[in-house]
Amino acid sequence: MKIIVGISDMKVSNKPDDVLITYSLGSCIGVVIWDPVAKVGGLLHYMLPDSSLDKEKAEAKPFMFADTGIPRLFKETYKFGAIKNRLIVKVVGGSQIMDNAGIFNIGKRNQAVLRKMFWKNQIMLAKEDVGGTGNRTVSLEVGTGITHLKVSGRGEFEL
Repeated sequence: MKIIVGISDMKVSNKPDDVLITYSLGSCIGVVIWDPVAKVGGLLHYMLPDSSLDKEKAEAKPFMFADTGIPRLFKETYKFGAIKNRLIVKVVGGSQIMDNAGIFNIGKRNQAVLRKMFWKNQIMLAKEDVGGTGNRTVSLEVGTGITHLKVSGRGEFEL
C-alpha cells in the first residue's frame, strides 16, 4: 500500500507491502531510515531546521522541524524493533528553491542541522542526494529497503 508522507509529516511501517513516499522535496529534507533485520522503515519530510523559532508550532507540528522531527522518527522505528546501529539512513532534498540570491539558505541550513545531529549521535549516512536547485520525490519499499529517487531534470533511479 502506498503511504504518502506530506510536508511536515512522518510515517513508519513494518508491513512489507507498504511503500512510504513523499513528494516535492525542495529546500525541505527527506530522511529515510530502514532496519534490514526488523524490516521496519520510516520517512520524515521536514521543512525547517530549528523549532526554537516557534515553540507552539513545534508542539503542534513536531515533524516540521529537524530538531524535533528527526528524534521522533528514530524513536518510532525503535517501537517496531529497529536498532540504531542497524539502520540504513538516506537523506535527500535541501535544494535552493525560489531563493536565487541565497538570502535564506533554508536548504543548506536544513542540511547543516541534520549533519550536526547525526554526527553528535554517531549516525552514519548510507547515501544522500542533497543540494542543487531541483525538486525530489523519494520512496521506500518497506519489505526490501529499496529507495527510489526522482529528481527533476535527472530522472528516476535507485538511491
